[in-house]
Amino acid sequence: MNKPKDALALLTADHNEARAIFNKYEELGDRAYASKKKLAVEVCNALTVHAQIEEEIFYPALRTQGKEFQDLLDEAEVEHAGAKELIAQIEAMDPEDDLYDAKVKVLGEQIDHHATEEEDEMFPKCRKTKLDLVALGEELLARKEELMAAL
Repeated sequence: MNKPKDALALLTADHNEARAIFNKYEELGDRAYASKKKLAVEVCNALTVHAQIEEEIFYPALRTQGKEFQDLLDEAEVEHAGAKELIAQIEAMDPEDDLYDAKVKVLGEQIDHHATEEEDEMFPKCRKTKLDLVALGEELLARKEELMAAL
């Protein structure tokens, strides 16, 4: 597996992985309960780890880069809180439950919106900073691997 070269490549790869899992979920039949549960657990775990590395490492680093990041980062953290709430609900449910599919679909839509906003607004501004994105990427990857191993 090719490791992303910098923080933004790593985070974008995470976004694309989540989008792919949501797409697989959408393709499943109504009664594919075991497959739905497996994919929901996979995407919830991936998103939980992704949000944690952003909140612990990436967002604090960006906050040091000036006022133009503050509103974007505040909004991103609120979006994370909403996603975490939905993830907790999904994790507490079974695929046969009412609203399970709806909650997974809404989570997917929220994540797509959040990821697109980061990729289109935050990341281009981030590239113009003095941050060492390669070192930041290595730090994010090390923490991601640590968190994934703990799951």
